[in-house]
Amino acid sequence: MHPIQPDQASFLRDMALDSMGGNHTLTRRVIEAIPLDKGDYRPDTVSKSALELAWHIAATEQRFFEAVTAGGFDFTPSPMPESIKNSADLGAWYGEMFTEKSRPLAQLTGEQLSKIIDFRGMFQLPAVVYLRFVQGHSIHHRGQLSMYLRPMGAKVPAIYGESYDSAQAKKA
Repeated sequence: MHPIQPDQASFLRDMALDSMGGNHTLTRRVIEAIPLDKGDYRPDTVSKSALELAWHIAATEQRFFEAVTAGGFDFTPSPMPESIKNSADLGAWYGEMFTEKSRPLAQLTGEQLSKIIDFRGMFQLPAVVYLRFVQGHSIHHRGQLSMYLRPMGAKVPAIYGESYDSAQAKKA
């Protein structure tokens, strides 16, 4: 792979932030669709609960945004705050975190974005590439979380087009 040039890194960041904003809205919609009293639902004993999976999405985005901004990863554990009791609390936290942590990304220079960052010795990639990496991670887990919804009695929101539930709501 050829090194990413600073102007290319800035371009990739701008594209990533545009895409991430829309995906953030979709992910938050799925998180907030978890019934307030069903955050402990899990489809199998080895699966994360719905609220744990939603926290995993939100906390991972925060970690990656901070890593790109700082120029390196901090792997200090990030437990869910005690103030988060349900999906509404987590959705609000996620929205605030996204706004706060994505703003500094827009101010990074091309040089900062093209700096190579190590991820646990597994990847050594330009900082900007981790924005795409975390977006794919969030989309993957959002798909998992959306599959939890109907079995726990929730409606599946529209994601990349109508869901059955959003189409039925339109007809009503």
